[in-house]
Amino acid sequence: MEFGFTTAAYVVAAVLFILSLGGLSGQESAKRAVWYGIVGMGLAVLATLIGPGSGLWLLSVVLIAAGGGIGVYVAKKVEMTEMPQLVAAMHSLVGLAAVFVGYNAHFTMGAVAEAQAAGADVVGTFAELVAHKSQVELNILKVELFLGIFIGAVTFTGSVVAYGKLAGKVSSAATKLPGGHMLNIAAAVISVLCLFWYFGSGGFFPLFLMTLCALFIGYHLIMGIGGADMPVVVSMLNSYSGWAAAAIGFSLSNDLLIVVGALVGSSGAILSYIMCKAMNRSFISVILGGFGGSAGPAQEVEGEMVSTDADSVAGALDEADSVVIVPGYGMAVAQAQTNVAELTRKLRAKGKEVRFAIHPVAGRLPGHMNVLLAEAKVPYDIVLEMEEINDDFPDTDVVIVIGSNDIVNPAAQDDPNSPIAGMPVLEVWKAKTVFVCKRGAGTGYSGIENPLFFKDNTRMYYGDAKQSIGDLLTRID
Repeated sequence: MEFGFTTAAYVVAAVLFILSLGGLSGQESAKRAVWYGIVGMGLAVLATLIGPGSGLWLLSVVLIAAGGGIGVYVAKKVEMTEMPQLVAAMHSLVGLAAVFVGYNAHFTMGAVAEAQAAGADVVGTFAELVAHKSQVELNILKVELFLGIFIGAVTFTGSVVAYGKLAGKVSSAATKLPGGHMLNIAAAVISVLCLFWYFGSGGFFPLFLMTLCALFIGYHLIMGIGGADMPVVVSMLNSYSGWAAAAIGFSLSNDLLIVVGALVGSSGAILSYIMCKAMNRSFISVILGGFGGSAGPAQEVEGEMVSTDADSVAGALDEADSVVIVPGYGMAVAQAQTNVAELTRKLRAKGKEVRFAIHPVAGRLPGHMNVLLAEAKVPYDIVLEMEEINDDFPDTDVVIVIGSNDIVNPAAQDDPNSPIAGMPVLEVWKAKTVFVCKRGAGTGYSGIENPLFFKDNTRMYYGDAKQSIGDLLTRID
């Protein structure tokens, strides 16, 4: 009966997770999709708690309550601007959990072997499962837990480094130790040798040595990726965490963990590939820690930045017929989305065409800008993707860039030595007038200079984006 209920619950939960992933592809269905995921996860936890091998009820309730309490606290404390680093932190926990579960499976296998040799009884659901496996099945289990620990360890340190870069605690520049990619290759080769060693001996040391190598690979891979590629890194680590969960699901013979891990792993990999194409990046290059790079020094930027004020921007908007707003991470930091939505409402009320241009990697997390604009109740139909609006910039009167750098950088097209060379960008410089809302004259998170700021038709509107847009609102009737 327990097996029947658990299996049925897992099937329903898996279907809900699939519906959740499918619904997240559209802004209008995203809220419903989140509820599918919540219900599916609740059902999965309940089925696991009352299914085969359940026990230690008090400890389970205490741990669930503690985890739930931490989740509520984090949800209330973390701002939307901190979501990318929060996601990276969550990925690190998934990787660490995979490592712990893998080691637990290893020690359980050893305990079962000792008990069988001594003729003692085997206690515990997983231990009993191991005890009834054939030698071939045990060898497969060794490979599964080995892979789970390896992927989990890479995910853990990689996610910790990604968190540090996104939170500004670690330099966003691509950094490698002396020896560069050869160190990663050496660590990978040692890990493969440890697999054969562990497969033959089943001992602890090859597993431990592999874990150290995997922890290094995760650290060094992500350190070697620059800030401009961090949105892809977050998506890639999401994929890694899924594959780690799937591998451990095989070790535990947990069907739902296998299915969910495969869903997360495959969807994260597909999203990473799509984002790499959107950035004209080699998928293999990114996942190998920035293999390759620019061939020489970047071109010198000529000219000077010209600043403007709220009156001038308001005057240009009053004369404009068509306006395109390009949001970036700066809008999120300033929490300016509500003021931007109000500016949009006022301009549309005056009969002006106002649209938003969203680059696939705007912000530091896929879909970051879409969520912020939806939160501010900006109509979905005026929020357009890059390929839908890029050809319209030559016919646009005014473009307002709010806290963006790389996604509107013409160096991607003009400078073959630029770190973002070849990356498709929003061609805002083709508009009649461009206003850039920016805190200061710096290069921003990725550290790449932007020639757009020096062009004749560009004016720099300095200041906190929320305050700057708020000043515009007072000047537009």
